[in-house]
Amino acid sequence: MIGTLNALVASVESDASAEIDLVAFARAHGTTEYHLRRMFSSLAGMPLSEYVRRRRMTLAGAELVAGAPDILAVAVRHGYGSTEALGRAFRAVHGIGPTEARRSGGPLRTQPMLRFRLSVEGSTSMDVTILTTPALTLVGHAARVPLQHEGVNTRIQEHIASIPPEEHARLKAISNAEPSGILAVTADVEPDAPEGTEHTYLHGVSISSTSDVPADLDSILVDAGAWAVFSADGPFPSTLQSLWAATATEWFPSNPWVLRPGPSIVRYREFTGTHAVCELWLAVEAAPAGSVA
Repeated sequence: MIGTLNALVASVESDASAEIDLVAFARAHGTTEYHLRRMFSSLAGMPLSEYVRRRRMTLAGAELVAGAPDILAVAVRHGYGSTEALGRAFRAVHGIGPTEARRSGGPLRTQPMLRFRLSVEGSTSMDVTILTTPALTLVGHAARVPLQHEGVNTRIQEHIASIPPEEHARLKAISNAEPSGILAVTADVEPDAPEGTEHTYLHGVSISSTSDVPADLDSILVDAGAWAVFSADGPFPSTLQSLWAATATEWFPSNPWVLRPGPSIVRYREFTGTHAVCELWLAVEAAPAGSVA
């Protein structure tokens, strides 16, 4: 996967105006578009689309500061059909317009070319089990919350606090499928969604796909398939968030599995508010044959 990500970066650099056919690229490198977008976003800290825009604007800015006389020609060379389109993207990245950049020389924000490397320094020890479950339904109380990679998500805390204590007992009573117990479910997240993007958080349980869903509960249908189940034990939420990052940097690059579309699930076995013993369930599938490391 590290080699594939570097090849993707090289493709971005090879033609600043071309749109990458990510489906074909992923297929040629033995992976999937979904997994490729998720891994790029996790490791780069930004969606692929944002990286492409920043690199284009870095190169366009360099041309303008060097005195390029024709702004439209610069726009076309970097994939924009008009000076207005270039101006919007340019200002979003640099905070100034192309004409001002050419006149004053900046300041401009530079996006260096990315290089992905696999490092084992400070590696995170992970206990991982691959499980296969039949189709199931996740039921509970859902809310729209912002995507947040570090720290406590206060919107999630507020949502959980709004659920009456007796409702937790009711949910546990109807749970009849794995993963069992109260679950924290993240769903409807685009594979390369930036931090702050709204998504669905469901506080609930798992039931079989044939069980009736109570009318007052929200539900998420989940296809049958494989899951990589990672165990975590430590301070909350930092240990769990570090584990999320380590799946991208250490586990997926060295194992024959890729992420498949589906929710991510956290099952808490013990939780004190500051310390958690939990499991992270990620929907996976076998990597396509001929995958590139």
